[in-house]
This record gives sequence, C-alpha cells and structure tokens, in this order.
Amino acid sequence: MTDIIHRTTRAVLYTSDHTTIRETLVEAVSSGADLGGADLGGADLRGAYLRDADLRGAYLRGADLGGAYLRGADLGGADLGGADLGGAYLRGADLGGADLGGAYLRGADLGGADLRSAKITAAQREVVIERLGLVIIAEESVAS
Repeated sequence: MTDIIHRTTRAVLYTSDHTTIRETLVEAVSSGADLGGADLGGADLRGAYLRDADLRGAYLRGADLGGAYLRGADLGGADLGGADLGGAYLRGADLGGADLGGAYLRGADLGGADLRSAKITAAQREVVIERLGLVIIAEESVAS
C-alpha cells in the first residue's frame, strides 16, 4: 500500500494498493484526486501520465519527471527545484509562481504553459526562451 501525503499537514491525500509512488500518483490523477500540496520530493515519476493533474503547491523538489506527460496540469506554486523535467510534455500547464530553480528543462515542451511569476535562474531563462521559440530583440537594436 502506498500513500500520497500533504507536505505540511501530513494528511493522507490518496491511498492505493500499488507499490510505487509513480503508479499511485497516476491512479490518483486518473481518478481526479485533489493532490494540492502533495509531498512528492525525490519521487521517480519518469514517463508518468499526469494529464490535468492537480498538483498546486506540491513539493516535487528533486523529483524525476523526465518524459512525463503533464499537459494541462496545475503546478501553480509547486516546488520543482532541482527536478528533472527533461523531455516532459508541459503544454498548457500552469506553472505560475512555481519554483523551478535548478530544474532541468532541456527538451521540455513548454508551449502554452503559464510561467507567470515562476522562479527560474538566468541559465534556465535561456532554455525557456528556446523551448518557447521566442526571439528577444535588444531594446537598443530596435529602430525608432
């Protein structure tokens, strides 16, 4: 049996007969469970199907989400510091206010993701700009 617990209250958010946190999380998401504030720090969630997951304010620091499918997921205010999001599909996800400091973002699909107020490092900014296909024009180079 595996439980998903709240990061601060330690209340059980979801219980499953599965033996891994990955399987338990996939089942919880598919059942529409509210996993806001879940403690998933360091979890192996590689390739997990988490479409439309409600993970607002979740603790995912150091989690491996490489290749995970997170289309439309609500990760607003989540702590994703140091998480591996390489190759993750985050199209349309809400990452507003999330802490992405030190997270690995290479190969992540961020198309249409809400990154307002997300905390990222200067180095990550370059990756985000690249992943979103943005072109930044320096103010000095714009003709008046």
